[in-house]
Amino acid sequence: MMKTYLPYFTQSNFVTFFKSKLINMILLLACITAVQSTANEGYQLTQIEAEPYTHIIKRTGKVDFSRVVNLSFKTAGFLTHLNVDEGDVFEENQMLAALDTSELKAEKNATYARLLQAKRNIERVKTLLKKNLSSQRDLDDALTAVETTRAAYRVAFYNLEKAQIFAPFNGVVVQRNTDLGELQSPGVRALQVAALSKNLVVSVSLTGEEISLVHLNQKVKVHLAYSGLVDGKISKIPAIADSRNHLFTIEVSLEETSFTKPLIVGQLARILIYAQGQDFVYRLPIKALNAVNEQGQALVTIEKDNKPEQHAFTIYKIDNDFLYLVAQENSTALDVITLGWNKLPLISTKK
Repeated sequence: MMKTYLPYFTQSNFVTFFKSKLINMILLLACITAVQSTANEGYQLTQIEAEPYTHIIKRTGKVDFSRVVNLSFKTAGFLTHLNVDEGDVFEENQMLAALDTSELKAEKNATYARLLQAKRNIERVKTLLKKNLSSQRDLDDALTAVETTRAAYRVAFYNLEKAQIFAPFNGVVVQRNTDLGELQSPGVRALQVAALSKNLVVSVSLTGEEISLVHLNQKVKVHLAYSGLVDGKISKIPAIADSRNHLFTIEVSLEETSFTKPLIVGQLARILIYAQGQDFVYRLPIKALNAVNEQGQALVTIEKDNKPEQHAFTIYKIDNDFLYLVAQENSTALDVITLGWNKLPLISTKK
């Protein structure tokens, strides 16, 4: 049978042993309390300055040509030459289309012949006038006939020139409204073309409040679908709103880059306009919001005199990323607890 021996304690030894254990327990409790205190103070503090509120206007539109030109023939005739089709790129002064000019050439030659005859008639009248066989009136009529015939010849020559369509600039064919062999009528659109240089825009609509925040030549960011982010500027602001939807449609011109040089007309584009207002706000991360009280104020925990306190602030605006609180231009900075405020002990709300 195994015997168990207990340690022998005298009164003095027992007191010493008890004091030692008591001190160890006190130290252990102190360590636990210190750890809990440290955990409670483990929050993230961010200093927030008052700043002017920046309105971020986001709209989506399509890339389009700012200007297109309708090309047509001045005279009637059958189309015999068509050198481009829709989507084709052309160079300045390149011949795009032409009519059958047989009739126009005949008219020009006939008019020229009449002009020569009118000039010869002046000489005959002058000769007869010297012999008193004619009058000054006949000479005046002959001079007038020359001028009118010369004008008719210029018109015939001009009509012959306008039987061909030449490219007014470097561009692309947007629409083709005719085909070979068709009879062309004067003034009816045959081709619609657009310039390639500095001619791309995105049209978006703004509200009455938003239109007051933008101005001509204001820089904006444009995100092109399948391409990337490019710079743009506001190139057109209407004077009045659309009578149907009461919105203002502005145009944002795109700067020429490697993204815009290819034909990107019709692609979706997202416009980002950063407009700075006159109101001052505190811009806090949305995670700093504790709650919203019954008065509609934001409850935010701030550090004051090295102590966390919960304060109520008037809300200016809330979006997906930030909480905006009403401030003044000379408002002092706030030390806001953005993370860890939910682990702090219950504190009283201050306004």
